[in-house]
Amino acid sequence: MPNKKQSTTKMVQKASKALQDGRTSKLTKSLAGSVLSQAKKK
Repeated sequence: MPNKKQSTTKMVQKASKALQDGRTSKLTKSLAGSVLSQAKKK
């Protein structure tokens, strides 16, 4: 059964900023990637 959960726009924006920040830890980048992978496709 496919995962139907989707990240909110606010979370996607925060995840994107976290990935662009050079001071972000590997764990944070991993979590941000998970959020973006669950973002609603355009």
